[in-house]
Amino acid sequence: MKSNNKSIILIISIVLAAVLFISFSSVFKQNEPKEIDYTEFLSEVDKGNIAEVEINGNYWIEGFTTVGDKTAVYKAKIFSRTAAQLDLKDSTGNYKVVVSLDDPNAGQFLASFLPYLIIIGVMVLFFFVMKNMQGGGSKINNFGKSKARINDNIKVRFSDVAGAEEEKEELEEIVDFLKNSKKFSELGAKIPRGVLMVGPPGTGKTLFAKAVAGESKVPFFSISGSDFVEMYVGVGASRVRSLFEDAKKNAPCIIFIDEIDAVGRQRGAGMGGGHDEREQTLNQLLVQMDGFETNDGIIVIAATNRADVLDPALLRPGRFDRQIFVNIPDVRGREAIFKVHSRNKPISPNIDFKALARITSGFTGADIANLLNEAAILAARKNRNTIEQLDINEAINKVLIGPQKKSRIITETDKRITAYHEAGHAILAKVVEGNDPVHEVSIIPRGMAAGYTMTRPETDDSHMSKSKLLANITMALGGRVAEEIIIKDYCTGASGDIEHVTKIATAMVTEWGMSDKVGLVKLSSDQEVFLGRNYQNHSSVSEYQSAMVDEEVRNIIEGCHLIATKKLTEYKKVLENMSRLLIERETIYSTEVDMLIAGKSLDEIREYLKEVDKKIEENVKIAEINNQIKAEVTEVTDVAQTTEVPEVTENSDKKDV
Repeated sequence: MKSNNKSIILIISIVLAAVLFISFSSVFKQNEPKEIDYTEFLSEVDKGNIAEVEINGNYWIEGFTTVGDKTAVYKAKIFSRTAAQLDLKDSTGNYKVVVSLDDPNAGQFLASFLPYLIIIGVMVLFFFVMKNMQGGGSKINNFGKSKARINDNIKVRFSDVAGAEEEKEELEEIVDFLKNSKKFSELGAKIPRGVLMVGPPGTGKTLFAKAVAGESKVPFFSISGSDFVEMYVGVGASRVRSLFEDAKKNAPCIIFIDEIDAVGRQRGAGMGGGHDEREQTLNQLLVQMDGFETNDGIIVIAATNRADVLDPALLRPGRFDRQIFVNIPDVRGREAIFKVHSRNKPISPNIDFKALARITSGFTGADIANLLNEAAILAARKNRNTIEQLDINEAINKVLIGPQKKSRIITETDKRITAYHEAGHAILAKVVEGNDPVHEVSIIPRGMAAGYTMTRPETDDSHMSKSKLLANITMALGGRVAEEIIIKDYCTGASGDIEHVTKIATAMVTEWGMSDKVGLVKLSSDQEVFLGRNYQNHSSVSEYQSAMVDEEVRNIIEGCHLIATKKLTEYKKVLENMSRLLIERETIYSTEVDMLIAGKSLDEIREYLKEVDKKIEENVKIAEINNQIKAEVTEVTDVAQTTEVPEVTENSDKKDV
C-alpha cells in the first residue's frame, strides 16, 4: 500500500513540474517583444509608434510605446551600437526619441538563463519535498541504527521472581557490581562481561534480566536476536555497533539479547560461507564483547533454550563468562511461584499451595501463571468472587489436556469402550508397583482425547529407574489390554499409548543402556539435527545393530503386555465395576479408585458419593451466602462513605440531629 502511495505522489510531482515549466516558458514568451527587421524598427520610430529606445549590449535594440514603460513592443538586431545611435538622430544631431544605453557586458548571462534557473530551483524544491514525504533520507540513515528499546525505570525486583534461589544468588553479584564496582576493582576482580541464561521456555529467563536491571537501577537495553539480521548485507553488524555505542553513552547499563541463538549460531554451518550476513553480525558481536573495543560498565545478558547450537567463541571466558542454567522449579519453588502469582487474585483460604505444588510437577513459572489465570477466568464465568479449589483443578486439566467437550455427541458403544479403556489404565497404575498415584479418571472428551487417566507424582524425581519405566509402559498398555479382555477386540483409541510406549522402550535400548542384549551402548543422539553441521554425518549403526534394537524394543513391550494382561484378568471384576461407575459419574477420583481396588461394592461407593455431593452442595451454598454478605457489606460501606453527616453545633436543634 505504501509503494502505491509513493508512486502516485511521484507522478503528481512530475506532472506539476511539467506544468510549471510550460507556464514559465509561456510567460516569458508572452513578455518577449516582437522581433522585426532593423529597417522596419527605424520606420516605426519615424512614424511615432516608439517613444523610447533602449540599446541592450552590442546586438539588440528595443522600443517602448511610452517613456518609462518597462514592457518592450519591438526589438531588432543591430550591427553596431554607434551606428544605431547615429540612425536615431535627426539632421540637427538630436535624438528623435528618448534613448537609454546600458552596460553592454552587464546582466547578459543572468538574463538569458533566468528562466532556466527558476525551473531548476522548482525541481530541486520538489525533490526535497518528495524525499521528506517518502522518508527516504531518514530511513536510509537510520536503517543501520539499533532497534533496542531502552528503559530507565524497570519496576521488576528479585521479590517478583520465585522458584530459583540459586540462580538469583548468581545474579545478585551482577547487581552488587553495578551498584558498587569499586569494591571489586580494589581486589583485582573483574565482573563477567556477559551472562548467558539457559533453560526451557517459560522458566523466567527474561524476568531475571529485568529483575537485575530493576535492582541495579541502571538503563536496560532490550533487543531480540532476530532484530539484528536483515536481508541487506552489513546491516546486522552496523546495528551491533550502534547498540554498543548507545550503551557506552549510558554506562553502566545492561544489554539484554533475547533468543540469542537467532544470531549466535555456530559459524560455518550456514550455506552462505564466511560472507553470510548472520556470521558478519556474530563477528561484530564477538568483537564488541571482547576484542579491541573496550566496553567497561556494559554487561550483556542473553537468554536461549538452544545453547547447543551457539558458536564456541561466544561461550569462551571474556565474553559469556558465566552460564546460568534456569531449570524447571522443584516442589518448593512451585509453591513460592504460586504465592507470587496469587498476590493480586482473590484466592480462597481453603486452597493449599503445598498440595498444588505437589500435583503440578513439571510446571514452569509461565505454566503456573497461566494456570491461575485460567482458574480466575473459570471463577468469573461462574460469577464467584473468589477462586476455589474446583476452579484450579479444572484449570489444571484444561492446561494439560484441553477444555471439556460435553456437547460432543457420544454413542453408548464409544462411551463403553472409553470407560473400559480408562479403567484399564487406572487399575494398572494402582496395582503395578512403581507408577504414580492416580489423581483423576474421566471419560469426558478433552482436546483430542476421548478420555484420560491422570496420575500425579508425589516427589520430583530426577532419575527414572528401569522398574519405573517398565511400570509406566505396563500402565500405558492397560487400555488396549482391557479392550482385548472385555470386548474381545481392539480399536484405534490406543494409538497414542502405542506411540508413547514405543518411544520409552526405544530410549531404554538406544540411550539409557537398559537392554542386556544390546549392552551399554548409545546408538542415538540426544541432539536435534543441525543442518549445517550434521548434513554430511552418517549413521554409525549397522544393520545388525538396528535389527537387534528392534527386537529388544519389541521384547520389552511384549513383556509389559503380558504383565498387563495377567493383572487385568486378575482384577476383571474391578474393571467391570469401575467402567460402570465411570459411565454413571463420568469422572471419578483417587478415593473412588482406592475403594474399588479394595473390593468395595458399587452400592457402597454410591452411598459414599451421595455424602460427598451433599457436602459439596452445602459448601457451595455457604460460599454463595458469604459472597452475598460480602457484597451487601461492600454496598453499605459505599453508601456510608457517600452519605453526608450533618455538622452538630451548639445551636443545632436536637430533634433535627
